[in-house]
Amino acid sequence: MEEQKLHEHKNERWIILVLAFMQFAHILDFVIMMPLGPFFMKEFGINPSQFGILVSVYTFSAGIFGLLGAFYMDQFDRKSASIFVFAGFTLGTLSCAFAPDYYTLLAARAIAGGFGGIVGAIVLAIVGDIIPFFRRGKAMGAIMSAFSVASVIGIPIGMILAESFGWHAPFLTLGLLSLFFIPLAYRILPEMKMHLEGFDKNKPVWESIGKILSYRNSYLVFLFLTCLMFGGFTIIPFLTPYMVGNVGMQVNELKYIYLFGGLFTFFSMNYIGKLSDKFGKQKTFTVVAVLSWIPVLFVTNMTRTPLPLALAATTIFMVLVSGRIVPAFAIITSTVEPSLRGSFMSVTSCVQQLASGLASLLAGFLIYETSTKALVNYNFVGLIAVGASLISVFLVWKLKTTS
Repeated sequence: MEEQKLHEHKNERWIILVLAFMQFAHILDFVIMMPLGPFFMKEFGINPSQFGILVSVYTFSAGIFGLLGAFYMDQFDRKSASIFVFAGFTLGTLSCAFAPDYYTLLAARAIAGGFGGIVGAIVLAIVGDIIPFFRRGKAMGAIMSAFSVASVIGIPIGMILAESFGWHAPFLTLGLLSLFFIPLAYRILPEMKMHLEGFDKNKPVWESIGKILSYRNSYLVFLFLTCLMFGGFTIIPFLTPYMVGNVGMQVNELKYIYLFGGLFTFFSMNYIGKLSDKFGKQKTFTVVAVLSWIPVLFVTNMTRTPLPLALAATTIFMVLVSGRIVPAFAIITSTVEPSLRGSFMSVTSCVQQLASGLASLLAGFLIYETSTKALVNYNFVGLIAVGASLISVFLVWKLKTTS
């Protein structure tokens, strides 16, 4: 029945493209903070811990609002819900562009994060609804390649805009682009009400959450996702300050990290998605995750390094660390029945964002800056990332999929 309904969506490629842009926008809004770290630390006169808070407030807000959204996500047409939350995200991003100081920016980041986290959840719920399991790895690769596009196009352009017009410019550009995109999304996305069949409007809003939390498998998913986030977000927020302070890169060279990393991950994400469908998602995740430990340990222990070698290391790091996400989310979207998928993805988004925020916060407290702007304890953070990734490899084989 679900596959028959899939064929009714004749504009499936356009739908995937719309979803990919939504994913691109909210990912870029989050990741653009990392390379702009040196700008914020200089302009606001903040230390690594304060910058860690600036990064993590987005994820904490996304986690809180993602949990609230879980109570209502499956009560509405997916189209209406996605347009609404994306509009809220756009408003939050534009608020960042006009923030005059550190604390106002913190508040604006909380607004953008609150809606952005739900955007990510509903995009994944839609993919789970319209794409059958045997092709979901490929579709998830296309959606997750939004990170690559954000890296190849969004971050370099954002940094150029920041260097030329100030750090406000990237947020203003992304906000306006998202604003103009909303009518296009409204026109292309079809109504998606399959999950509402048999829905009881009188059912208490917390009933679906209670059902999700009654499954042992849900807790395994949450723990798996937490370890997945700690395997990356203990490192990523401080990658650019470390490259400048410890490895010797110039600020104007930082964009090349994301340019080359994103360019390679654009192709690798899609390829890993196809491998997931062909060889199995658990097996593909395990191989990619284990391989990722090598660049994680190398990058977090680098000292003064020639630019070509540093870029090679960060590129391999991005390819493998981000590559884990494709089979991971193809599995996660398949661990719950369709009628609960929206609520479940909201809860998992909450867990994902809170785990990302905690990982960034933990790293921010462990890492400190010397008088020469070098970062200390980054190597210790790398060991934490590998340990978390090791646990995720064990857990992925314990997850049970349904569709």
